[in-house]
Amino acid sequence: MAHFSLGVLAGWTSGIAAAAAEAPVILVVGDSLSAEYGLKPGDGWVALLQKRLAEQKKPQRVVNASISGDTTAGGRSRLPAALRTHKPAIVVIELGGNDALRGLPLSSTRDNLTAMTKAAREAGAKLIVVGMQVPPNYGAAYGKEFAGLFEQVAREAHAGLVPFLLKGVAERPDVADWFQPDRIHPLAKAHPLMLDNVWQALKPLL
Repeated sequence: MAHFSLGVLAGWTSGIAAAAAEAPVILVVGDSLSAEYGLKPGDGWVALLQKRLAEQKKPQRVVNASISGDTTAGGRSRLPAALRTHKPAIVVIELGGNDALRGLPLSSTRDNLTAMTKAAREAGAKLIVVGMQVPPNYGAAYGKEFAGLFEQVAREAHAGLVPFLLKGVAERPDVADWFQPDRIHPLAKAHPLMLDNVWQALKPLL
């Protein structure tokens, strides 16, 4: 009887593992804003996304392939391997902020994002491009062009668009209370708002 029970348990466990492996994958390719920089594990918007999917009984499994400090060039170089490994149904691209911080040419940022959207499309995945904005001290013209390139890339790729990941956070009158001391990375309390911004574009694709 004990042997039978162990066999049933083993079968049940392997069945759960197989179901998890077959669940449609949402692949998030981002930088520190998605990699839980300065946060406790589980507090970032990507982890909160998995919790929300579970709460709403959605079958998708989230894979967070985000790396702090990554640029669009870095994402472009590592995306093909991630596509082969995870075979995602949906790819969320959250890159570009570090390009601006490093003063990289906007044309390179646009080219890299476009290449990533093409690779994801060729792999059969649906797409979301997550936009970013830069502080006013970068200059109005640069800021407008930088914010606009995400919309352009998304439009050309027929992808979903999150216009600004930090909407509802970066424009607050008490903005200093929502960011870590570096004034770049949001505190944990900001990440549910960031998830809501992504969710608006993601929900129609589920």
